[in-house]
Parts: sequence; C-alpha cells; structure tokens
Amino acid sequence: MAAVRSRGRFGISLGLQRIEALLAELGNPQLQLHGALVAGTNGKGSVVALARSALREAGLRVGTMPKPHLVSYRERIAIDGELLPRERFAAAIGRVLPVADDVAASLGPPTEFEVLTAAAFAELAGEHLDLVGPTLALIGAEKAGIIKAGNLAVTGAAGRGVVPIRDRCAALEVPLRRAGPRQPYRAALLHSGWDGLVVDVVTPQGGLADLRIGLLGGHQAANAAVALALLDALREDAARRGVGWQVDEAAIRRGFAAARWPGRLELLQDQAQGRILLDGAHNPAGARALAKALLELGVRRFPLVFGAMRGKRVTAVMRALAPLEPRPVFTRVPDAGAIEPDSLLRTWHRIADGGVTSATPRDALAAAAAMRVLPDQPVVVAGSLYLVGAVRGILSGEEGE
Repeated sequence: MAAVRSRGRFGISLGLQRIEALLAELGNPQLQLHGALVAGTNGKGSVVALARSALREAGLRVGTMPKPHLVSYRERIAIDGELLPRERFAAAIGRVLPVADDVAASLGPPTEFEVLTAAAFAELAGEHLDLVGPTLALIGAEKAGIIKAGNLAVTGAAGRGVVPIRDRCAALEVPLRRAGPRQPYRAALLHSGWDGLVVDVVTPQGGLADLRIGLLGGHQAANAAVALALLDALREDAARRGVGWQVDEAAIRRGFAAARWPGRLELLQDQAQGRILLDGAHNPAGARALAKALLELGVRRFPLVFGAMRGKRVTAVMRALAPLEPRPVFTRVPDAGAIEPDSLLRTWHRIADGGVTSATPRDALAAAAAMRVLPDQPVVVAGSLYLVGAVRGILSGEEGE
C-alpha cells in the first residue's frame, strides 16, 4: 500500500505513453477484456452499481475498477463486487512495480493511477470475467473525447451537453443510445423513500413497470434508465463478438432492487453514533441532488458534517444545502488539499447563521451526533468523497487502509 501511495507525489500526468508501455510489458491484458468505460461528473457509480447487480443476478462474472476509493486502495479492483484479499492485492501491485520502474527510466515515473490501472487489468484478465474494460463508452457531456471508433456509446446528457457527444459519435460512426426525458430510455418516478425507489421505465423493447431500485434519491430514476441502456449496449457488444448471454427481466428486477453504492446516499447504522447518511456531494449538481433526496425523505434541520477540498465550488454546494437549515459541523478532510474548517465556517456565514468547527472527522461526527433533535435523525456527511471515506473508515474500523 505504501508503494502505491508514494506514487501520488507524481500527481496527474496527462498522456497515454506510460500506461501503454506498462500494459505492453504486462502482455496487454486489457485486450482480453470487454465491457464499459463509464465517465461523467455525477451518477457514474450508481449506473455501475445498478448494471453490475443485474449482470450478477444473470449469472455473469463482473469486474469493476472504480475511482476514487473511499477507504482502501483494494476498492480499485473488485470482482463480483468483492474486494481482493489483502495478500492478493499486494501481489498484484508487486507484479507491476518492477515494470513501472523500467518504464520510468525512459518515460518518467508512472503515477498512482497508472500503476493501479495496470494492476487491475492484469489481475482481472486472469479471472475469465464476462465483463470489464473499455470497449463501450458511457459518457457525460464533458467526456465525449473518450469515445473511440468501434465503440458503442450511451449517455444521459441532455440539452447543449449532448451536442459534442452526438457530433463525435456521428463523426466516428459510433451507435449512440440516449437516456432521459423524451428519449428512447426514460424513467418516471413513482415512489422515493427510505426503502428506495419505484419507477416505471420505458425502453425500445417496451419497458418495466413498478421497477424497484435499492438506491436512495429520486434522481436515481434517471440513472436507472441509463443503466438499462448500458445493459442493452453490452448485450449488443457481446453479440458482435459472438458471445451469447442475456439479462432477463427477472435478473434486472432482482439486481436493481439489491443494488448498493458505498458513500452515495448510503445509510449506515452505528452503535455509538446512530444513523449516518453518507453522500459524496462535492459539486453543485451533486449537492442539489442530495438536497432533493433529503426533502423526499423528510429530513430537515439535520446535523451535517461538512468538509471540502480546495478548487471546489464550495459556496454553490453550501447554497444548495442551506434551505434545508442544517446544523453544520465543519471539519478538515484528511488530505493536503483540504480547506480549513475556519475558512468553511466563514463561507457558511455569508449564506446562513450557525455552524461550529471540529478539528477531525471523528470529533466532528461525535459533535454532530450530539446535535440530534430526534433519536432517529440521521447525521449527514457531505462535501467531499475523501471526507466520506474517512468517516466510513472510522465506522468500519478500517481507517486509512
């Protein structure tokens, strides 16, 4: 783990030369894999969670490579939703590190992300998985550049945001499936509560009525439509390759009902701190979705543990949450790029009254729990995925693994 973490000092380095060289030295394991590359600003994890759960219910083996992790680097390589055991993860990284050193001599040191990606491809390629990897692109508006010739594409983008996606797909002759209002894949919300959602979904094949979704928040209805478009595209990709598999309606219903995604409107019950609702909302759209979900759940004037990173639109995030009259405890995200609690409090006071600071997420969680008006009122943790990961680690006893 320390060897991977040390790669973080190389930051983000654009270009594909290092990762291509790493993978070539490892035998190009990515070429053995088929699946989807999911990109965008919000909703990626929920779409992956829904599709993965349905695929598993259909009896398929699925590998995922989510980014970022919340608590443990091991989250970056998952097989059928399960993390690799520590020893196996360490061995996977150990096979890549000497190759990374060789690549560094000519192309510069591979970054943390590149080492983890190479290790994930190499490990998953040996698993005989049905699905993983970048043969299909599911994209948000700002990510149209990931679409390559020969892909299939899926998007939930709308308005002006869909224009670059549509244009790139047309230029590359890539089939594009669209989800959203008035699109071939669309969903109508029937119910949203602590037990999840019920939606009606329309697809080109007809649709599914009274589809239950295990994720919280009415915005997940739109993600369900995108996930169904993704499943159809994956089936088409499999048929192209002469692989026959199906995800029938029963598998979709079971899978969507069982879907979970850590750190995104995730409700946890802690013996000491009570109900904790974790959400990684760190941009205005995510904060608006969180606020809407909390209203649907009847949650107002709640204790809020809030931390944020520099470079984020913190004022806009706070403005989205302020109408719900939270009782905020501002804390420091455990990362060098964190905004100090006192600075967060000053920003809040330009919007609303109240609020206190706490030096650490652990102390902030205890302080927020003490602010409850009702025993079953949830403490909401938001503002940064790094903060959500820290709190999740505190509650699970796996801090900073």
